[in-house]
Amino acid sequence: MTGETSFFKRMTSMYVEGFRQMTVGRKLWLLILVKLFIFFAILKLFFFPDILATHYDNDADRAAAVRSALTK
Repeated sequence: MTGETSFFKRMTSMYVEGFRQMTVGRKLWLLILVKLFIFFAILKLFFFPDILATHYDNDADRAAAVRSALTK
């Protein structure tokens, strides 16, 4: 078990030290996180409205609509 523990400790410390020593990589990770936020938060608001919530009043009606759409 000590061989596995030392391997995981070495692997973890490799990644931790790698992220600590990054200079350009931090800006790239920030750019990636901003892009993901734009994709999942902003685009969802404008291009993917919640159609079930606007067309049906309660959960039972929504479930029936989804069930009928899946079985067609």
